[in-house]
Amino acid sequence: MIQAIIFDLDNTLTDFMKMKADAVSAAIDGMIDAGLKRPRAELQVRIDAIYKEKGLEYQRVFDELLVLELGHIDPKIHASGIVAYRKARSAMVLYPKVQLTLLELAKRGIKLGVVSDAPRAQVWQRLCSLALQHVFDAVVTYDDTKMRKPDPAPFREILGRLAVEPGESLMVGDWPERDVVGGRSLGMKTVFARYGDTFGTVESGADYDIDDVYELVAIADRLNAAQPPGPGPGRGAGHPGQPG
Repeated sequence: MIQAIIFDLDNTLTDFMKMKADAVSAAIDGMIDAGLKRPRAELQVRIDAIYKEKGLEYQRVFDELLVLELGHIDPKIHASGIVAYRKARSAMVLYPKVQLTLLELAKRGIKLGVVSDAPRAQVWQRLCSLALQHVFDAVVTYDDTKMRKPDPAPFREILGRLAVEPGESLMVGDWPERDVVGGRSLGMKTVFARYGDTFGTVESGADYDIDDVYELVAIADRLNAAQPPGPGPGRGAGHPGQPG
């Protein structure tokens, strides 16, 4: 019986990559408007390279950019970039039917969790901005174990906090090499969020591949051998993933 469903956050509940691209684009416009006389395309390449080296959660990307471009941090340009970035970032939205899905799962008495590789502060900022801060029974971030998926530590931590066994849980994520591999290593059932895939994955290795997050409701109903409620929007049974 499925007693808990655990979600990755970025590109599973929210379109993080679109938000990131929009926020960086706004920051570049803000810095150019404040006096940074560099071609837009050049700044984009520089920022992409910094994120590739330091990771998408790196917090000093504009500091490093300005040092590379100017040899120092111009406070006006720096502040303009940060303000523009934060305004655009605040427009983060959930994928369609996420709220409906979480509500339906909670109504069934299923515990809900999040396990993310992002730092604690960033995870909670995103959850709060999406009005999800009261939805989950447990949230595990990078800071809680100092290990990233697919290492088993984050998965063990979330299972412990939810007080469920691996076989009683579903792990849902967009990154097979992290979410699916890590969950399966402990015996969790796994779901590949194909709608959030940014890698062109062909075979996920998950127990289920879904194109719509609401498909989780039917998967949970079937696994729990329950009579599903009346038809809901986007209802589906999920598509079996390819065995890894």
